Amino acid sequence: MLLAYGIECLTSAYAVEEARRNLARHFPSQVGALEAFLPKIGLVDRLVAKLEITMKSKDIPILFAAVAGRATHLLTNDVADFSEVMKRPYKGLKVLTPKMMAQELKKQGIL
Repeated sequence: MLLAYGIECLTSAYAVEEARRNLARHFPSQVGALEAFLPKIGLVDRLVAKLEITMKSKDIPILFAAVAGRATHLLTNDVADFSEVMKRPYKGLKVLTPKMMAQELKKQGIL
């Protein structure tokens, strides 16, 4: 878990609701684990106004919350929908899969 390494984590209310829906549908026994984890991370509640890339409208709030929260990294397994922003940083935000993040942290000697 990134928090154990002193890495600040944040999310948005929109992303929390999406995670709840997905867990309830696919892994209902894990909803409690999500609820226990949420108090440990920051919640972003403001969004940026302009999007200079093309992506599905359902993913825009996720990207905007990360930018608004001044995150350095956004973790997603949704490679298909985030592929454009995975190719290059967007407003200083690097979009990676959790596996890619683990590889980056190993390279930096953090993991």
